[in-house]
Amino acid sequence: MKTIGIIALSGTVNKNKLEKSVANLEQLGFNVELSKNIFDKDRYLAGSDEDKLEELHRFFSDPKFDIVMAARGGYGAIRLINKIDYDLIKKNPKPFVGFSDVTALLLMIYRRAGIITYHGPMACSDFSEVSNFTSENFYKALQCEKLEFEGDKIYREGAAEGIIWGGNLATVVSLCGQDFIPDEDFVFFAEDLNEPAYKIDRMFTQLFNIEKFKANCKGIVLGDFLDTDNQEWLEEFFYAFPLPTAGGFKITHAKDKITIPIGKKCNLERANLVIY
Repeated sequence: MKTIGIIALSGTVNKNKLEKSVANLEQLGFNVELSKNIFDKDRYLAGSDEDKLEELHRFFSDPKFDIVMAARGGYGAIRLINKIDYDLIKKNPKPFVGFSDVTALLLMIYRRAGIITYHGPMACSDFSEVSNFTSENFYKALQCEKLEFEGDKIYREGAAEGIIWGGNLATVVSLCGQDFIPDEDFVFFAEDLNEPAYKIDRMFTQLFNIEKFKANCKGIVLGDFLDTDNQEWLEEFFYAFPLPTAGGFKITHAKDKITIPIGKKCNLERANLVIY
């Protein structure tokens, strides 16, 4: 039986949601242990950066933990990226799972420790009320060598290959100024929530204004952009990408989501994404 360590790395954690999450994960067959800072509060943060780091390092270095899962997103993960002991993580590789604000850690751990990280469900966000679709895709991503996903929209025909890399768009952009872009070719995946169309345009444009991003990005996979103000403008913008681009993938803040192993090789052709 695998043990999941649930850790608070961003915003404050709701006790009721967490208790439901633990019960549901145990019912799914996992042992669960919580980080010592899980209910800490420091303004809008789940305790101090120092305590978060201490627990993150403990969860990676202790062999009893098979999986490290973020409790929730919000804000706070980016405060940790230049304080993490990436060598410790590299020497103790294991699946690290989260999305939204946790994208910052997924990408920096992949970049600096060189281990696959998982853009997928979090404890309070996804396991307080279990979605069979989400839990099945989570299992599959951890266990299968090959994953295949179908989108429902083709914005730009073509094929692309490289590693699969990306996450929450606003959080990816917040890493600008860091050494965070892969050296290898990649297919960029993105989603977001509560962002107006012009900001989504601005964030993509900011990334493509980075020469390394522009040179290494070979295709685009679009998830949900929930609660935007003008979906029609967004559709126009997505058609304008100069790369093979497909959308309609369940990469999302919504209940049903797929899990994507960041750093694995992939092929994108039309609206078919294969990760292996």
